[in-house]
Amino acid sequence: MRSVKIDRKTAQPRSKSGRGSARASRKTPAQAKPFGRRSRPERLSRAWRALTGWLLFRRPMLVLSGVLLLAAFVVALFAGGYVHRAFAAVDTATATTLDDAGFGISKVHLAGNQRTPAESIIAALGFEPGQSIFGADVQTARLRLKKLPWVADADVRRRYPDDISVRIVEKLPFAVWQAPDRKVWVVERDGGLITTDGVDEFRRLPILAGAGGSNAADIVDAVATHRAVTARIRAYRRMEERRWDLILDDGVVVQLPETGWSKELDALEHLIIDKGVLERDVTVVDMRAPQQYFLTLKSGEKKTEPKGNAA
Repeated sequence: MRSVKIDRKTAQPRSKSGRGSARASRKTPAQAKPFGRRSRPERLSRAWRALTGWLLFRRPMLVLSGVLLLAAFVVALFAGGYVHRAFAAVDTATATTLDDAGFGISKVHLAGNQRTPAESIIAALGFEPGQSIFGADVQTARLRLKKLPWVADADVRRRYPDDISVRIVEKLPFAVWQAPDRKVWVVERDGGLITTDGVDEFRRLPILAGAGGSNAADIVDAVATHRAVTARIRAYRRMEERRWDLILDDGVVVQLPETGWSKELDALEHLIIDKGVLERDVTVVDMRAPQQYFLTLKSGEKKTEPKGNAA
């Protein structure tokens, strides 16, 4: 027998540098490193960092001086008015542009003003024709209107594109008050002063006098409920800011007490109607005493009358 030797062709081992090496040869973009000359922005950035680092650590005083010079420059701009003028120029240019676009104030609508002239309202508003409606300060204008004598409140609104609407609430005149300095005022019900102009127009209103006499709503209302007293009342005079005198026809003075004057008004009504006290040529009716009345006649004679008998 022949032995046969079979020579096996040894298989060539697969090179490890095959597919694996191909994959390994691929470099991801993240792994790719730059090469060649660096880009200009990066170089500038590195140069800037190097410069600032050098200045901060090697020349700190130089940096501080630069900051102070910059601050001084900014302050000089504000102090010299350059910044303000720049903003003003921008505002003017903006207003001109808005005016050209149809947003300049061309009309002012007024309502509610009976005693306040339109000219006074327009002047108090402070708006200029053609002024930008966006730049109109309506709140400040409202405050200026409230300083006018007859204006109690005001409402100012923009009506786009070019109108301003103004609604006025005026004060109500209640009486005429002669102050201690002889000035005559028209006053409100709460005693608030309105004006000294045109007082003759209000001569039919109650006449008040004396220090602290502008606030007389309580006694005026009380007298109005007594017909005989009302028919003869001419004025109310505040005495020492404590009590009231009533000035009646022919200058008769009725002196009311500081307290309890409302009850004495009832008694005075009775004296006028039932006792005819005003027919006795009296000049003064003193009702301040608790037990009796003191009557002063035109002749100077004084009489007393118990309060119980007057009833």
